[in-house]
Amino acid sequence: MRLIQEGNLLQLTWLPRFFPVNCYFVIEDQGLTLIDAGMSYCLKGIVSTAAKLNKPVTRIILTHAHADHVGALDVVKQHYPEAVVYISSRDAALLAGDQSLWPGEPQTPIKGSVPSKVTTKPDVLLEDGDSVGSLRAVSTPGHTPGSMSFLDSRSNAVIAGDAFQTFGRVAVAGTVVPWFPFPAMATWNKEQAVSSAERLLKLSPSVLAAGHGNLLKAPADQMKQAIRTAQIQLKKEGE
Repeated sequence: MRLIQEGNLLQLTWLPRFFPVNCYFVIEDQGLTLIDAGMSYCLKGIVSTAAKLNKPVTRIILTHAHADHVGALDVVKQHYPEAVVYISSRDAALLAGDQSLWPGEPQTPIKGSVPSKVTTKPDVLLEDGDSVGSLRAVSTPGHTPGSMSFLDSRSNAVIAGDAFQTFGRVAVAGTVVPWFPFPAMATWNKEQAVSSAERLLKLSPSVLAAGHGNLLKAPADQMKQAIRTAQIQLKKEGE
């Protein structure tokens, strides 16, 4: 496992050169917020990192309900039973194994690995604009219907889940990166993914922290290019 810290944000990465899976700790005065729970093999690294930081894990926030982001949720919750679990109200249904589409949503099939054996129930269902410690929830549907990103009000860092990937190159969810196509293959709706990427760009993030790939400082130019690429791809697909 690799650790990289940028201010109050700590990135934990497993298999960084081959199939990077990221979780994040957001350091607060009173404890740690874990963003995403990775795969089952991530537990040891999460626990050891929290111990080194010498702060309690008080919150577990899930950006979305794909298995590579919630795979260790049950064992992490067992280790930190007092931690409050958060997910968007929309992706709470996916976390429970319900892949049906809601009225008013684009009727494109939900893709990616949705867990079938997660027993942990979320304590708090998030809506756009909700505050969680120093973080503000930002609704960024596209990769899944209820994907959420989180803006740290102290640093303007954005933890984006799979709204972007930074492994291989910076790309919007749904844009295929040949040497790492998996986030694109698991994206539900490309049009909404582009709109969500544009929303994140407007936040002028100081750091882009994605679910797969390295932390990206001063990311605006690369985010703009990724959005342009996604827009061109969408136009071609619509012709």
